[in-house]
Amino acid sequence: MPVAYDLRSPAFIADPFPTLAEMRRDDPVHWSDSLGGWVLTRHDDVRQGLRDKRLSSDRIRPFVDHMDGEDRALVDELGESLGHWAVFNDPPVHTRLRGLMNKAFTTRAIQGLRPNIQGIVDDLLDDVEAAGRMDVIRDFAYPLPATVIADMLGVPRRDVDNLKKWSDDLGTFVLTSRVNPDKYRLAAHGIREMTEYFQDLIAERERNPGGDVTSGLIEAHLEGDRLTADEMVSNCILLLFAGHETTTHLIGNGLYALLTHPDQLADLRENWQDQKLVQNAVEEILRWDGPSLAGVRVAGEDVEIRGKRIKKGERLFLFNAAAGRDPELFPDPDRFDIRRKEAGRHVNFGYGIHFCIGAPLARLEGEIALTTMMRRFDDWTMEQPKLDWSDSIIVRGVHALNVSFRPVKQAA
Repeated sequence: MPVAYDLRSPAFIADPFPTLAEMRRDDPVHWSDSLGGWVLTRHDDVRQGLRDKRLSSDRIRPFVDHMDGEDRALVDELGESLGHWAVFNDPPVHTRLRGLMNKAFTTRAIQGLRPNIQGIVDDLLDDVEAAGRMDVIRDFAYPLPATVIADMLGVPRRDVDNLKKWSDDLGTFVLTSRVNPDKYRLAAHGIREMTEYFQDLIAERERNPGGDVTSGLIEAHLEGDRLTADEMVSNCILLLFAGHETTTHLIGNGLYALLTHPDQLADLRENWQDQKLVQNAVEEILRWDGPSLAGVRVAGEDVEIRGKRIKKGERLFLFNAAAGRDPELFPDPDRFDIRRKEAGRHVNFGYGIHFCIGAPLARLEGEIALTTMMRRFDDWTMEQPKLDWSDSIIVRGVHALNVSFRPVKQAA
């Protein structure tokens, strides 16, 4: 008889890896009563599932359609906006939306952000240097990507805190909060506020175009096609929402991994000038304990995986956190090793047509953040014996990470 795993328990959220390893070994295509869907844990299955055309990314419309009761009006409101997000659409709608967004969100544009990102990193670390301690999340890992994506979208920095609050409210729904009973009201309020904000910003950019992504989205065209007003607003919200969440937890989880593996911290601290090592360290952080636990798909038809029949309409949770520790691909997978040769084979940014559009930006921010922290500070110590992990089963990260350090005297 299959084991009943509680994948919503605080114990699982705090440390999901032993349970995921057991499932990957004994029941890699597992029906979870606690999640109400199938759980895939092997690397090959997760990667294949991410690109399987029979598995739909449109999990918003089916949820809205089956919702009833007093929350239905709030969920309808959420579905109306989220239904335009590229990540919640399949081809051909996804193909069109992603193609238009790619016109504005180019690799060249992202690489051009390096000086701006470096400046933001330096400013944030300047603010905590004298104290010799910080909450990594509050003081650094959150404001860095939030400011970067705001600058990219042309959002004034004075508005970042409000947008972050609304984005967090939306996250209680999108990221599948386990415990917040008020998540539908909070999420609807958050998306309402962000919709109004971006409607005003887009109207301003239509009058006065700039060099930001919002202006690029307005100008983007693909064989004569353009984003509608609703699509433009919704995907500005998507870029803001996704643009800070991943990198915040990449930095937070990464520094936590280094602090709990002093030999790896020492290696990175001594070799921060080795750009390839820093880049590989980012990949190993993503593999070992990245910011994403799982992606969600809905079976568009009956599907069989490893002898298990998944019925049309059933949900699948593709645990990339488990895929990243599959011993078939990663020898000694529970070992954190910033020099691991195969680190980059993780699927933490997804795979196939839904590969994260912001992955190059997250990697660049992580690289600059790690390099600068290692260059400027030493004697890192964690001052928080117990961590409070996000209650989501989609993303993985801590709410706070208090550390102390010693500033390194710079050569004249």
